[in-house]
Amino acid sequence: MTRGRLILLIVIVILAAAGWLATQILHGGLSARATPTRLETAVEGVDPSVDLADLQFLQTPNPVPSSAEVVREGMLHFADHCAICHGNDGSGDTLFGNGLYPKPPDLRRPATQSLSDGELYWIIENGVRFTGMPAFSTHVASSAGAQNDDAQSSWNLVRFIRHLPQLTPAERLEMERNNPKSPEERAEEQQEEEFLKGEAPPSKSESKHHHH
Repeated sequence: MTRGRLILLIVIVILAAAGWLATQILHGGLSARATPTRLETAVEGVDPSVDLADLQFLQTPNPVPSSAEVVREGMLHFADHCAICHGNDGSGDTLFGNGLYPKPPDLRRPATQSLSDGELYWIIENGVRFTGMPAFSTHVASSAGAQNDDAQSSWNLVRFIRHLPQLTPAERLEMERNNPKSPEERAEEQQEEEFLKGEAPPSKSESKHHHH
Protein backbone atom coordinates (compact mmCIF):
# COMPACT_ATOMS: atom_id res chain seq x y z
CA MET A 1 0.00 0.00 0.00
CA THR A 2 1.38 3.36 -1.00
CA ARG A 3 1.79 6.17 1.47
CA GLY A 4 -0.93 8.21 -0.23
CA ARG A 5 -3.47 5.37 0.05
CA LEU A 6 -2.55 4.80 3.69
CA ILE A 7 -3.16 8.46 4.50
CA LEU A 8 -6.47 8.34 2.62
CA LEU A 9 -7.52 5.25 4.58
CA ILE A 10 -6.67 6.93 7.88
CA VAL A 11 -8.69 10.01 6.91
CA ILE A 12 -11.68 7.84 5.95
CA VAL A 13 -11.54 6.02 9.30
CA ILE A 14 -11.34 9.31 11.22
CA LEU A 15 -14.27 10.76 9.29
CA ALA A 16 -16.31 7.61 9.85
CA ALA A 17 -15.60 7.75 13.61
CA ALA A 18 -16.49 11.44 13.73
CA GLY A 19 -19.71 10.76 11.84
CA TRP A 20 -20.66 7.97 14.24
CA LEU A 21 -19.98 10.25 17.23
CA ALA A 22 -22.05 13.04 15.71
CA THR A 23 -24.91 10.61 15.11
CA GLN A 24 -24.78 9.48 18.74
CA ILE A 25 -24.84 13.07 20.00
CA LEU A 26 -27.73 14.05 17.72
CA HIS A 27 -29.65 10.93 18.70
CA GLY A 28 -29.05 10.99 22.45
CA GLY A 29 -27.65 14.44 23.04
CA LEU A 30 -25.13 15.23 25.77
CA SER A 31 -27.60 14.89 28.62
CA ALA A 32 -26.52 12.88 31.65
CA ARG A 33 -30.06 11.47 31.71
CA ALA A 34 -29.35 9.34 28.67
CA THR A 35 -28.60 5.63 28.83
CA PRO A 36 -24.95 4.78 28.05
CA THR A 37 -24.36 3.15 24.66
CA ARG A 38 -23.07 -0.41 24.44
CA LEU A 39 -19.61 0.91 23.61
CA GLU A 40 -19.59 3.19 26.67
CA THR A 41 -20.79 0.33 28.84
CA ALA A 42 -18.04 -1.90 27.48
CA VAL A 43 -15.28 0.56 28.36
CA GLU A 44 -16.81 1.90 31.56
CA GLY A 45 -14.39 1.63 34.43
CA VAL A 46 -11.46 0.68 32.21
CA ASP A 47 -8.53 2.85 33.16
CA PRO A 48 -5.50 2.62 30.87
CA SER A 49 -3.30 4.10 33.62
CA VAL A 50 -3.52 0.93 35.74
CA ASP A 51 0.05 -0.36 36.01
CA LEU A 52 1.37 -3.81 36.85
CA ALA A 53 1.58 -3.07 40.57
CA ASP A 54 -2.10 -2.09 40.58
CA LEU A 55 -3.08 -5.22 38.66
CA GLN A 56 -1.31 -7.37 41.23
CA PHE A 57 -2.93 -5.43 44.07
CA LEU A 58 -6.42 -6.09 42.68
CA GLN A 59 -6.18 -9.66 43.96
CA THR A 60 -5.20 -8.59 47.49
CA PRO A 61 -7.58 -10.01 50.12
CA ASN A 62 -9.08 -7.67 52.69
CA PRO A 63 -6.54 -7.37 55.53
CA VAL A 64 -9.27 -6.22 57.95
CA PRO A 65 -11.02 -9.20 59.59
CA SER A 66 -14.79 -9.12 59.27
CA SER A 67 -16.73 -8.31 62.43
CA ALA A 68 -19.95 -6.59 63.40
CA GLU A 69 -17.93 -3.57 64.58
CA VAL A 70 -15.99 -3.29 61.32
CA VAL A 71 -19.17 -3.56 59.25
CA ARG A 72 -20.85 -0.88 61.38
CA GLU A 73 -17.87 1.47 61.05
CA GLY A 74 -17.96 0.96 57.30
CA MET A 75 -21.71 1.55 57.33
CA LEU A 76 -21.44 4.88 59.15
CA HIS A 77 -18.60 5.99 56.87
CA PHE A 78 -20.70 5.03 53.84
CA ALA A 79 -23.71 6.95 55.21
CA ASP A 80 -21.61 10.10 55.65
CA HIS A 81 -19.49 9.96 52.47
CA CYS A 82 -21.09 7.68 49.87
CA ALA A 83 -24.87 7.53 50.37
CA ILE A 84 -25.46 10.92 48.76
CA CYS A 85 -24.85 9.26 45.38
CA HIS A 86 -25.16 5.53 46.09
CA GLY A 87 -28.08 5.66 48.53
CA ASN A 88 -28.06 4.08 51.98
CA ASP A 89 -29.10 0.76 50.42
CA GLY A 90 -26.47 0.94 47.67
CA SER A 91 -29.08 1.12 44.88
CA GLY A 92 -27.82 4.43 43.45
CA ASP A 93 -31.41 5.68 43.34
CA THR A 94 -30.78 9.17 44.74
CA LEU A 95 -31.15 12.75 43.54
CA PHE A 96 -27.44 13.02 42.74
CA GLY A 97 -27.11 9.44 41.57
CA ASN A 98 -29.90 9.78 39.03
CA GLY A 99 -28.30 12.96 37.71
CA LEU A 100 -24.94 11.32 36.99
CA TYR A 101 -23.83 9.81 33.69
CA PRO A 102 -23.25 6.94 33.76
CA LYS A 103 -25.51 6.18 36.71
CA PRO A 104 -23.94 4.68 39.86
CA PRO A 105 -24.18 0.89 39.79
CA ASP A 106 -26.43 -1.00 42.17
CA LEU A 107 -23.78 -2.16 44.63
CA ARG A 108 -25.92 -5.09 45.73
CA ARG A 109 -25.87 -6.77 42.32
CA PRO A 110 -23.38 -9.38 41.07
CA ALA A 111 -21.57 -6.87 38.83
CA THR A 112 -20.20 -5.27 42.01
CA GLN A 113 -20.35 -8.16 44.45
CA SER A 114 -18.34 -10.37 42.09
CA LEU A 115 -15.40 -7.95 42.18
CA SER A 116 -12.46 -8.90 44.39
CA ASP A 117 -11.82 -7.07 47.65
CA GLY A 118 -8.74 -5.54 46.06
CA GLU A 119 -10.77 -4.26 43.11
CA LEU A 120 -13.35 -2.63 45.38
CA TYR A 121 -10.59 -1.04 47.46
CA TRP A 122 -8.81 0.20 44.32
CA ILE A 123 -12.01 1.83 43.02
CA ILE A 124 -12.60 3.57 46.36
CA GLU A 125 -9.02 4.81 46.46
CA ASN A 126 -8.58 5.77 42.80
CA GLY A 127 -12.10 6.50 41.56
CA VAL A 128 -13.31 5.71 38.05
CA ARG A 129 -12.32 8.04 35.24
CA PHE A 130 -15.12 9.62 33.14
CA THR A 131 -17.74 8.88 35.82
CA GLY A 132 -18.90 10.67 38.97
CA MET A 133 -16.86 8.33 41.20
CA PRO A 134 -14.10 10.43 42.84
CA ALA A 135 -10.79 9.15 44.20
CA PHE A 136 -10.43 8.91 47.97
CA SER A 137 -6.74 8.05 47.83
CA THR A 138 -4.73 7.78 51.03
CA HIS A 139 -1.77 9.28 49.17
CA VAL A 140 -3.11 12.78 49.83
CA ALA A 141 -3.07 12.23 53.59
CA SER A 142 -0.75 14.50 55.56
CA SER A 143 0.94 11.81 57.65
CA ALA A 144 1.60 8.08 57.79
CA GLY A 145 -0.89 7.75 60.64
CA ALA A 146 -3.60 9.50 58.65
CA GLN A 147 -2.83 7.25 55.66
CA ASN A 148 -3.25 4.14 57.82
CA ASP A 149 -6.56 5.44 59.17
CA ASP A 150 -7.82 6.20 55.67
CA ALA A 151 -6.74 2.78 54.42
CA GLN A 152 -8.58 1.18 57.33
CA SER A 153 -11.71 3.20 56.45
CA SER A 154 -11.55 2.04 52.83
CA TRP A 155 -11.18 -1.61 53.81
CA ASN A 156 -14.08 -1.17 56.28
CA LEU A 157 -16.12 0.17 53.37
CA VAL A 158 -15.32 -2.97 51.39
CA ARG A 159 -16.66 -5.07 54.28
CA PHE A 160 -19.84 -2.99 54.37
CA ILE A 161 -20.34 -3.21 50.60
CA ARG A 162 -20.25 -7.00 50.99
CA HIS A 163 -22.95 -6.63 53.65
CA LEU A 164 -25.26 -4.42 51.56
CA PRO A 165 -27.43 -7.27 50.18
CA GLN A 166 -28.29 -8.19 53.81
CA LEU A 167 -28.88 -4.63 55.05
CA THR A 168 -31.62 -4.54 57.70
CA PRO A 169 -34.31 -1.84 58.23
CA ALA A 170 -32.73 -0.96 61.58
CA GLU A 171 -29.36 -0.41 59.92
CA ARG A 172 -30.94 1.81 57.25
CA LEU A 173 -32.57 3.88 59.98
CA GLU A 174 -29.22 4.34 61.73
CA MET A 175 -27.65 5.35 58.42
CA GLU A 176 -30.36 7.97 57.85
CA ARG A 177 -29.46 9.52 61.20
CA ASN A 178 -25.84 9.75 60.05
CA ASN A 179 -26.43 11.12 56.55
CA PRO A 180 -25.06 14.65 55.96
CA LYS A 181 -27.57 17.30 57.00
CA SER A 182 -28.05 20.94 56.17
CA PRO A 183 -27.82 23.58 58.93
CA GLU A 184 -31.62 23.91 58.83
CA GLU A 185 -32.09 20.16 59.33
CA ARG A 186 -29.62 20.13 62.22
CA ALA A 187 -31.39 23.07 63.87
CA GLU A 188 -34.73 21.32 63.49
CA GLU A 189 -33.34 18.12 65.03
CA GLN A 190 -31.93 20.12 67.95
CA GLN A 191 -35.31 21.76 68.54
CA GLU A 192 -36.98 18.35 68.51
CA GLU A 193 -34.45 16.98 71.01
CA GLU A 194 -34.94 19.98 73.30
CA PHE A 195 -38.71 19.57 73.07
CA LEU A 196 -38.48 15.87 73.97
CA LYS A 197 -36.29 16.78 76.96
CA GLY A 198 -38.99 19.18 78.15
CA GLU A 199 -37.10 22.29 77.13
CA ALA A 200 -39.90 24.21 75.44
CA PRO A 201 -38.80 26.95 73.04
CA PRO A 202 -39.35 30.53 74.27
CA SER A 203 -42.71 32.07 73.44
CA LYS A 204 -43.01 34.96 71.04
CA SER A 205 -43.71 37.37 73.89
CA GLU A 206 -40.56 36.25 75.73
CA SER A 207 -38.52 36.64 72.56
CA LYS A 208 -39.81 40.19 72.07
CA HIS A 209 -39.11 41.04 75.72
CA HIS A 210 -35.50 39.85 75.47
CA HIS A 211 -35.12 41.66 72.18
CA HIS A 212 -36.13 44.99 73.72
